[in-house]
Amino acid sequence: MIDFGDQVRRALKDQGKSLRGAAKELHYDVAYLSRVLNGKQAPSPELIQAVNEYLGLSLTLDDAEDHDDEMDAWELVRRVQASDVGPATLTRLERTFDELARAYPKANPEDLLRQVRKHASYVVKLLDAKKTLSEHRRLLVIGGWLSLLGATVHIDLKQDDAATARLQTAATLAQEAEHPEIEAWCFETDAWRVLTDGDYVRALELSRIAQDVAPAGSSALIQATAQEGRAQARLGNEIETYSAIERVQALSAAIGNPTSPEHHYKYDPAKALSYTATTLAWLGDTAAEPYAREVIKRLSPSDNVAYWPRRVASANIDLALVLVTGNRLDEACDSAQKAILSGKVVPSNHWRALEVVKAVEARSLPEASDLREAYQGLKAIEQ
Repeated sequence: MIDFGDQVRRALKDQGKSLRGAAKELHYDVAYLSRVLNGKQAPSPELIQAVNEYLGLSLTLDDAEDHDDEMDAWELVRRVQASDVGPATLTRLERTFDELARAYPKANPEDLLRQVRKHASYVVKLLDAKKTLSEHRRLLVIGGWLSLLGATVHIDLKQDDAATARLQTAATLAQEAEHPEIEAWCFETDAWRVLTDGDYVRALELSRIAQDVAPAGSSALIQATAQEGRAQARLGNEIETYSAIERVQALSAAIGNPTSPEHHYKYDPAKALSYTATTLAWLGDTAAEPYAREVIKRLSPSDNVAYWPRRVASANIDLALVLVTGNRLDEACDSAQKAILSGKVVPSNHWRALEVVKAVEARSLPEASDLREAYQGLKAIEQ
């Protein structure tokens, strides 16, 4: 063992390398490497091979004299348990993600994206740190959720390339961590992205893939089913749309009320109301009206549109669409104008507001010019 240590130290000196630098390059604890080179602990075969490759040597197990299998076993356990990350750090990151996901319905997209980027960068840094296998998986899961949330915000901002990249990252991390719910959310989120681009057939396909991947009873399964209903509504498939609505309502009732109802990745009855309002409105069914009004009643914190969460703005657009269908045009214009002026209609939903504007213009209403002006102001903010 002394010969082994002597030869390694001599090679390090000749090549101008430090013990600490070698430990970092070889991904070994410097204290462990020091004990081996000082003859206080037997080197493992893996360490001998790593040292040979690093220093260009050809040392063997015999050079280390007596090989201690028991010590090797202890060292393996020590290395598996050694960590520069720690459970407290991971718990804080998990809580931070939950806070960001709860903030999503009301937060400014650009501000939220900055927070997501900051914490995702920290996760990347921790992935390079020494950690246990269980900590590594937890990091992959946290990184997957943050990438998914980032993709969702990019979609809201109509940043398709960035959204696609983050979705691919989230899916890869989900597969590595064997986390089917994140993977299902990736397909569901992509379904929403292509739906907002008008590719309803592809949205339907992606939503069904998401349902196949999603764990039974999960929020991802419910949301993917809802996404199928939206795509069917845009395709004008009435029977399939109503079927999807019934399945969403049944699944939502089965999971009950979540502890964090505003969490973007946890379904709740209020989301089922919003989903039904939108889906029926897109189908042209006047039954959407009570659902939209109920969403507005439940979630509006005040009459001041500036304090509205995003779902209230969307519900007003849904309400406007169904009111136009019923030729209640004054009310439709009022609801649409409130939604547009609230500032809570994200770029990915501008097309929904435009549908109301065009419907009002087609009827040559005097309010059409004011509504178009408000919509143009909305587009100007996006640009």
